[in-house]
Amino acid sequence: MERGTKSALKIIFGILTFAAGIYLAIVFFDLLVMLAISILIAMIFNPLISILEQQGMRRNIAVLIVLGLAAFLIVLGISVFVPTIVTQMNALTSNISQEKISNVLGQIQSSLGEYIPFLDTTDFAAKLSEFFSSLFFSSIDNISHIVSQIVSILAIAVIVPFMTYFLLKDNKRIIKGLINIMPNRYFEMSYSVIHEISIQLGRFVRGWIFDAFVVGALSAIGLSILGIKNSVTIGFVAGIGHLIPYFGPIVGGLPAIIISIVQFGNLSMLPSIIIMFLAVYTIDNGFIQPNVFSKSVDLHPLAIIILIIVGSQVMGVFGMLLAVPVATVIRTAAKEIYLGYKKYKIIKA
Repeated sequence: MERGTKSALKIIFGILTFAAGIYLAIVFFDLLVMLAISILIAMIFNPLISILEQQGMRRNIAVLIVLGLAAFLIVLGISVFVPTIVTQMNALTSNISQEKISNVLGQIQSSLGEYIPFLDTTDFAAKLSEFFSSLFFSSIDNISHIVSQIVSILAIAVIVPFMTYFLLKDNKRIIKGLINIMPNRYFEMSYSVIHEISIQLGRFVRGWIFDAFVVGALSAIGLSILGIKNSVTIGFVAGIGHLIPYFGPIVGGLPAIIISIVQFGNLSMLPSIIIMFLAVYTIDNGFIQPNVFSKSVDLHPLAIIILIIVGSQVMGVFGMLLAVPVATVIRTAAKEIYLGYKKYKIIKA
């Protein structure tokens, strides 16, 4: 009877602890997002900092040098690419007018009626014109939302570097603290789990960013070859979009098609753009991802898509970005815990 009471109390305590964790996660949601971003950034730079540390450099100095160099490269990249992107965006918006959109859509309606006679194109131009007008000319209604987003981004830009610095500087102390709170019988297994998660997540994050960069560069080069204006901007958008797996070609393809319609006044470039992005997608999935990600993310593409959808429902864009890394952590932890239980004889397999 006493044993049953203790078991019931343990279950109740576990449920209450879990509920308290969920409540705190909701209350401190923004802080957790910034912490997650900081951890991902720390995973990127930790190997380089460890190399400098092995060469005899103090860790805090190595952290400052690496983060300072990263900040310099980011500022340099912004100074080089942002003016180009701004120039291309200004050129795009200056070429867009209500009259031009109506003319272009009228030509598209005629082409569709000629090549696809069974398609009902009644009021096609008027409907699409209304859509593009709302897309390009109604952003003023969202100014308050945009301002709030900018404030959030600025807050992240200020707080995340500090979090990242201390995560990198005190990583051994943090890991030791996490392990010390575990009971002695779980000590070895806890160390193995944390060590393997840090390795796998670090590999994934570095490969993730490199893959997005390659997709963006290939998209920009391909669109430039096709003669599509704003190719650098679209490539940049495709690269950022590819941080959400499988979304890069889609995010880059839609603005490319819209710009080509405005630029050429018809759908003549549509097949070429689709083929180009399919080629980028094929190169990425056939050559880049298998070599870059290796065994760090052994997830089926369907599972990744489901994770992204679930993440978008739970946390919006941040959920889509963090879905695969979180799944990587959970999968690695579950695998290492299972192996740890067998290896350290905590339970019988």
